[in-house]
Amino acid sequence: MRLSIRHTTRYQFAQPVAHALQRLRLTPKATQGQEILDWSMEFENAEVELEYDDQHFNHTTLVAVEPGASNVVVTCQGKIDTQDNAGVIGIHSGHLPLWSFLSQTKLTKPGPSMRDLMRDLPAVADAPLDFLHALSAAIRTDVSYAKGQTNARTSAEEAVEAGTGVCQDHAHIFIGAARANDIPARYVSGYLMMNDRIDQEATHAWAEAHVEGLGWVGFDISNGISPDPRYVRVATGFDYRDAAPLTGISYGGSDELLSVEVAVEQQQVEQ
Repeated sequence: MRLSIRHTTRYQFAQPVAHALQRLRLTPKATQGQEILDWSMEFENAEVELEYDDQHFNHTTLVAVEPGASNVVVTCQGKIDTQDNAGVIGIHSGHLPLWSFLSQTKLTKPGPSMRDLMRDLPAVADAPLDFLHALSAAIRTDVSYAKGQTNARTSAEEAVEAGTGVCQDHAHIFIGAARANDIPARYVSGYLMMNDRIDQEATHAWAEAHVEGLGWVGFDISNGISPDPRYVRVATGFDYRDAAPLTGISYGGSDELLSVEVAVEQQQVEQ
């Protein structure tokens, strides 16, 4: 499937900034089942300072905001070819050892509520894949999808306690529970083309778990499926903080209004 993506982010500062740096993880990964045909980023009132691949092989761009700017616009666009691999990414690769994905973070660490959620799941040793599918279903049942109830600092345990969350929270709960059962897991941010619209609500998030014999396997907990050709992987990490599309610091105008527009549509492939 060929997907055309346009992603525009606008920062509006309450006052002109004296100095600001933004870290962008907005370049899709070239991985199994995903080919980047073209990708570009354009900036208004900002310029690129540095580009590098981080420890998770996320292509990262540091941009400096022009002093005195009151707004910044970042526009990404390109075309991606995707394949249907039933959510299987394959063997582990990269700088980080597989065991590092067993360590909990502040956002994934289980507490009493998460342990209650895991209590009736099937045994991991018998069939890890069955356990992971059951875990995904349990999260969807116990933590309903609701926007505006959580934020980027909400932990998996807090989301389970509240019984509501968004895709980011679902992924954190899944990752924390998988790691608690000795299954390496990681966070994924990217794009999802919804079938009924071109303009999407925002970027999307899901999780991947490492299953013996298969390698990394994706689970979109919020939608109850494994990623298919409508998904584009952009960044991965131990949790949201490693894979956040945009993070940064600013001085002199720290109050900001952020708006995001994401359009994803299928394009016909010429034979």
